[in-house]
Amino acid sequence: MPHAKILTKQALYTLSQLHSELAGKLSANQRETKRLRLAIFQVEAVMKMLSPDFNIRLIAPKRRNVGNPWFKRGTLARAVIDTLRRADGPMTADDICKALLAGKTPAATRKQENNLQAAILAALRARKGGAVVAEGFPQRWRLTSG
Repeated sequence: MPHAKILTKQALYTLSQLHSELAGKLSANQRETKRLRLAIFQVEAVMKMLSPDFNIRLIAPKRRNVGNPWFKRGTLARAVIDTLRRADGPMTADDICKALLAGKTPAATRKQENNLQAAILAALRARKGGAVVAEGFPQRWRLTSG
């Protein structure tokens, strides 16, 4: 059986390029990690100088909030209410999610859809008993008639 040496060479060259690029990124991240650890250590030292009995372990790392590419902060709840207002009948959170994402770019991944659906449910539950009402299982949401 013939062996394709030229394709093997091309594949090895491409893979070596990829390996080199990944190793460079890893090296840069390791330098950044060292720099950040030093900065944290210096901040902790100053905190200990100001208050020696301060417990630094109680400080939790701050999580970064990832924004929603379709809705600005605080506008999702209004969009959900507007969708329910235009709906013919009660809608599930999945139906609302699909209605909100219809025609939006970029197209949502499955994970983004799940996150958006969770945010929709949170917005609906915050308004449950006031502007919206849930009924049945799975919960179908509708506006209150008042």
